[in-house]
Amino acid sequence: MPTHQTASTTSMLRVMNERAVFGEIFRLGPVSRPELAQATGLSKPTISVALSNLGRAGLVREVGLRAGPAGRSALLYEARPEAGWVLAVDIGRAFVRLVLADLAGTIVARIDHPSGSPHPTDLLPQLTELADRLTAQVGIARADVTLAVFGTPGIHDKETGALHLAPNLPGWDQPGAVDRFTAVSPSPFLVENDVDLAAVGEATYGLGREVAHFAYVSIGTGTGMGIVIDGKLYRGSRGCAGEISYLPIGEGDPLQDDPTAARRGMFETVASADGIVAAARRLGWAGATSAKEVFDAARAGEPTARRAVQVEVNHVAHALAAVTAVLDLELIVLGGGVGVQGGDLLIGPVQDRLHHLVALQPPRIEVSTLGADAVLIGAVAVGVTAARDLVLDRTVAATG
Repeated sequence: MPTHQTASTTSMLRVMNERAVFGEIFRLGPVSRPELAQATGLSKPTISVALSNLGRAGLVREVGLRAGPAGRSALLYEARPEAGWVLAVDIGRAFVRLVLADLAGTIVARIDHPSGSPHPTDLLPQLTELADRLTAQVGIARADVTLAVFGTPGIHDKETGALHLAPNLPGWDQPGAVDRFTAVSPSPFLVENDVDLAAVGEATYGLGREVAHFAYVSIGTGTGMGIVIDGKLYRGSRGCAGEISYLPIGEGDPLQDDPTAARRGMFETVASADGIVAAARRLGWAGATSAKEVFDAARAGEPTARRAVQVEVNHVAHALAAVTAVLDLELIVLGGGVGVQGGDLLIGPVQDRLHHLVALQPPRIEVSTLGADAVLIGAVAVGVTAARDLVLDRTVAATG
């Protein structure tokens, strides 16, 4: 019985073919038509049609020839990186960091700036001004950005537009607060948990590249965890997976002793940078002012600082033992200011404690190689994937 393709079916197949070819060009780099046919399973005539359409849309270009057997040369194609732009923003307590990347994921401009007031009425104008400066560096406007990705603490409630569990960002827990990012990005935007983005960064460019099951644990001004299971970010039913700040691990019951602990969480209260300073003061170093100061003194052999670090080791080890028992991970990557600055003091002792706290072989623990850029790198990775789809969708909409 003959089959008849409708116009909509034909259009859908064309879009699917172009999407497959576009994706493989990014994955393979400069590539020939035969290589694309082999990678996609599409016929060479179908590849030629897709390349022609993508070329007319300004998404793909010819980049030269590659010598082949018997003197035959193959024409090579690559995606045009400047066909789209991604704005990535990391909103931290001390700094806001912005980068602009092209569709290849290459960062072409960057601005790091001290944070002002985190309240929306103050932060949004600051981000808008910085985004204008950033895009001007490459000769485009904010409106030319294909997609923006904002990395923030807490959980984005998509129903109300509020940020929950982000005590360091006052005012963002109000309904509709997240929607106000349109002031910064007139283009589509995503709001993602910063630690989840850091986990994506590690999975794409860092220590998690060849690891199917790992977690990125951030310890700094706050605490959090991004979870990768079977190579994919795990969010949980409400996007709250990894909120280890609220693990019941601490000194006695700080939820009863300290009213702020209920808002920050028991583990974060004792294990964050502030918690390390509090431990040092409690142990007799009344003048301790920062976690970095405690770590530096511990490296120099100062006894009180060394005891404060041991307290941190115990807190972190117990938290990671709980994580290990539930998730059975291969790797835990430590990040955040405390995780990176104090990694040399924490990794070995925490690993030793885990051997006594868990029944089976514990995961290996390593310090992030991405440092303070983990969130931005993850935001670029997420943004580039989505932006490529957007530019292709816009092309389809324009051509019918």
